[in-house]
Amino acid sequence: MASTTITLVVQPRGKPIRKLPKELQIGPNATTQEIYDALANASGFSVHRLRITKGSDRTVVPNSKATSVDDIGLKNQSVVHVKDLGPQIAWRTVFIIEYLGPLLIPALFLFPLRPYIYYNFDQPLPEPSDLQLLVCGLLSIHFAKRELETIFIHRFSNATMPARNIFKNSAHYWVLAGFNIAYWVFRPDASAATSKPNLALLYSGLALFVFGELANLNTHLVLRGLRRPGTTERGIPSGFGFNLVTCPNYLFEIIAWLGVYLVSGLSWSVLLFIAVGGAQMASWAAKKERRYRKEFGDKYKRKRSVLLPGIF
Repeated sequence: MASTTITLVVQPRGKPIRKLPKELQIGPNATTQEIYDALANASGFSVHRLRITKGSDRTVVPNSKATSVDDIGLKNQSVVHVKDLGPQIAWRTVFIIEYLGPLLIPALFLFPLRPYIYYNFDQPLPEPSDLQLLVCGLLSIHFAKRELETIFIHRFSNATMPARNIFKNSAHYWVLAGFNIAYWVFRPDASAATSKPNLALLYSGLALFVFGELANLNTHLVLRGLRRPGTTERGIPSGFGFNLVTCPNYLFEIIAWLGVYLVSGLSWSVLLFIAVGGAQMASWAAKKERRYRKEFGDKYKRKRSVLLPGIF
């Protein structure tokens, strides 16, 4: 008769973990999630702070309710390595912090901080133009939407990330979308400071912005429906935009920002943000296409373009 329990040999990987047991008794039909829970309880760490790998081949042991100890080949006296990933922060919190900067910075630059930031211009400073107010409004709408999507729509495949990465992750939005755009677009001598805007740029920019934001929201709702709450399972996305590119959410994001670029009077600062963000989204989209092909095989209709139809 098979033993009802097996003994796993537990070894720390990297820096020592105080209170980490040297052995763990567990049933062969137990889930791998139970391994994480047991070692987290014993060590006093969150399960999200631990990464467990098999000693035999260094593959990661998934924290999953659907995977058993036997499924991944762990036997009696198998060695598992446990790594302390350091203090963690929830991805939802990360996104909220990332978007908070560019949500608040434009209004701060345009109103209370304006006399101090543009102190080297002739005083008193002229009032912000209607076009500058409009750009501020578009930025506020965009990042308020991002915050609401983070809170109510997005489901994350990973619960946490290392807390130290929050500064690196936030820099892109706080610096490029916050300080960079706000300073240059709201200057008293900026192209958006005019009282006679180019109407072709204005109306076409507004149309692109509205379309991009609504289409992007629709894509996020589609993606949300592919994952059940509390799981990392994914389905094959379909619907508006998905027949064109792998990641239409990124495509529509770029379209919305091109709208801001036109409304701003073709500010190079907005274009810089689009270029840097677009390069990063292109990399993510290419990785996602490869993941879809690997994960779904022949069930997935391969895309020729991952981000920009007919281009990339």
